[in-house]
Amino acid sequence: MKFTLSWLKEHLDTDEPLEKLADKLTMIGLEVESIEDKAKALAPFSIARVISAEQHPNADRLRVCMVDTGDGGAPVQVVCGAPNARAGLVSVFSPPGTFIPGKNITLGVGTIRGVESRGMLCSAAELQISEDHDGIMELPADAPIGKGYAEWAGLGDPVLEINLTPNRQDCTGVHGVARDLSAADMGKLIDPGIKPIKGEFPCPVKVTVEDAALCPGFALRLVRGVKNGPSPEWLQKRLTSIGLRPINALVDITNFMTYDRARPLHVFDARKVTGNLTVRRAKDGESLLALDGRTYTLDPSICVIADEHGIESLAGIMGGETSGCDENTTDVLIESALWNEINIAQTGRKLGINSDARYRFERGVDPAFMVPGLELATKLVMELCGGTPSETFVVGKAFGDDRIIDFPLSEVKRLAGIEVPLVEARRILGHLGFMVAGSGPVVKIAVPSWRTDVDGKADIVEEIVRIVGVDKVPMTPFERGDEARKPVLTTIQNRTRRAKRALAARGMVEAVTWSFISKPHAELFGGGQAELALANPIASDMSDMRPSLLPGLVAAAQANANRGYPDVALFEVGQVFKGDRAENQFVAATGVRHGFASSKGMGRHWSGSAQTDALDAKADAFAVLAAAGAPMQALQIVPGGASWLHPGRSGTIQIGPQNVLGYFGELHPRTLEALGADGPLMVFEVILDRIPDAKKKPTRARPLLELSAFQPVSRDFAFIVDRTVKAGDIVRSAQAADKKLITDVTVFDVYEGKGIDPAKKSVAIAVTIQPREKTLTDQEIDAVAAKIVAEVTKKTGGTLRG
Repeated sequence: MKFTLSWLKEHLDTDEPLEKLADKLTMIGLEVESIEDKAKALAPFSIARVISAEQHPNADRLRVCMVDTGDGGAPVQVVCGAPNARAGLVSVFSPPGTFIPGKNITLGVGTIRGVESRGMLCSAAELQISEDHDGIMELPADAPIGKGYAEWAGLGDPVLEINLTPNRQDCTGVHGVARDLSAADMGKLIDPGIKPIKGEFPCPVKVTVEDAALCPGFALRLVRGVKNGPSPEWLQKRLTSIGLRPINALVDITNFMTYDRARPLHVFDARKVTGNLTVRRAKDGESLLALDGRTYTLDPSICVIADEHGIESLAGIMGGETSGCDENTTDVLIESALWNEINIAQTGRKLGINSDARYRFERGVDPAFMVPGLELATKLVMELCGGTPSETFVVGKAFGDDRIIDFPLSEVKRLAGIEVPLVEARRILGHLGFMVAGSGPVVKIAVPSWRTDVDGKADIVEEIVRIVGVDKVPMTPFERGDEARKPVLTTIQNRTRRAKRALAARGMVEAVTWSFISKPHAELFGGGQAELALANPIASDMSDMRPSLLPGLVAAAQANANRGYPDVALFEVGQVFKGDRAENQFVAATGVRHGFASSKGMGRHWSGSAQTDALDAKADAFAVLAAAGAPMQALQIVPGGASWLHPGRSGTIQIGPQNVLGYFGELHPRTLEALGADGPLMVFEVILDRIPDAKKKPTRARPLLELSAFQPVSRDFAFIVDRTVKAGDIVRSAQAADKKLITDVTVFDVYEGKGIDPAKKSVAIAVTIQPREKTLTDQEIDAVAAKIVAEVTKKTGGTLRG
């Protein structure tokens, strides 16, 4: 929400400085995001006259200008490349040391092609007051030389931008902001009231509302004999100051009302409307060419305003091009209506329209201001365009429901911890538009029609406290008791943080993707159930809760590839949804690698490049599991994975068949095709919730690092086993032979071929034996080796290779 200081002062009689007003706005919940003070930023720029403009001796497109800056000194030499630089031109001059906002540089004394330049003649784009950069600014010949440009141009009106929470629809208009500041003792609210305008004849156009739930109220008035044209200067400045483009007086009035009073209106060219108006649902196949130049295809979920010819407007969002007002408009229909907030939001999302009207209607406008808003708009039309008004035609309710809250005064102390006397509470609420009856301890409070968000006692406390000042709320420590402090972070929060750090350390970049994906993509990863479909999706391709993080990450990787960055490694740690119950929602750590984004380094290099493969994804998954505290010795790798993975280039990580922790490998070609991605893509997904908690041992703590004083011994073994036997089973069998002495077992060779039975393979392992109490003799080492051979033979059926 943007407005200028002078605009605010039309509704608030105040002498408070800008900085104090801005601080108070933030304190009462209307956070000031920015203050643009062009007068302050452009203070060094002054009006100057070009005395002469000679051709540069060393450049065809440059001129050497002598400039009178009006300070009484000698003319200043400036080298200028603008095509319109000429003798007698009055323009804007900036001396050395000036910051040029349009170029983001600080000007200095320079030499251009051998000629010294001691300043600059500026274009409008360089001052960021327009996008015109074709030449330097041309000011009227009678502009005062030497005077500050910002002061002369009237740019001394700061623009404030505030960030509104969704419940504060009343402050989407400047009048509402002024009301809040008045309650905070920043001035007096200027509210002269709105006098009804007497109609000269009955409104010839009638309105029928087919569904009152979509349109609770509708007011319409015809004004005949208007003369449409450019808006007056004051109105154009109001709109341009907040970034709106003036169009014509009739349209500008509706835009002004939207920002001034939070009352969106619409104007129809009455001669382009056929017969009466009907508020109804659109029919399948109907379309509308809207004022933004786009044609929208509609369906029965969308509310429209139609005449006997067809649809003329998207209700509460945007008007149609056909019935829009232009310079030929002589009769105008002014519409002021109330719309169903949810329907407006759904329609805007479905059609992808973000208009100022939608922004306000989907938050809820003041129902009691529907008719007064029409009266005020009529007054402005008659003042700026002339014309004769009809009587007002009203359908439905022209006011909201009364809301009375029984409010115990003790609630302020109970909920906020501060004492606010009844007199002060009554003053604050009165300035905010509430009516207070009674003298306590319980009073009755009538809620104003523009505060649709206030419906309970806690809301009343919030209103009082934000005006009194949240800084007045005392700091109250919680009772902690004598028990030991519990950990601040939960187990899953710790795992999430550690997983992110581990993946970032492996050169991957964190991404945050949507929690919603399309139904076909959800079905591809085991989702798509009816209970996971959104009742009100923000877009058609975001209809279901995600069963996996991979669709979003694959889309992000492909978007990077499409823009020339194919070597990407992305990860995300977030929630996935297997069902609509809490026990079916998990936190997953997922990653994708594409192109040359392997764990050995990104991209191609003269020293060698590594294409990503399934082992990269496996290493990523194991890094996550190790960081999250998984029992690494108990993990099992099973060939093959989920249906969306390549069956021969993937694996499943589990602790027994009942506890699958995740998958890794290459995405299946069918999956890539369905996602619209180019392969190969290496991926992994680990469910952090399924990692078993570490067992709490009541034994004494062991040292983190336990070194032995004795030399370790390494022995190699090669076993002939069936080709179906997993290398991991051999490793675990060897480890189980003597858990006290055997500290490491690794596979260093797998052989199949000549000299080996076709149904067999040779797997070689290296075993590290670490003595703890004494140096082992040859006999003791041989005994451990024999136990290893016996254990592997027993568990896998393998035999020692000769």
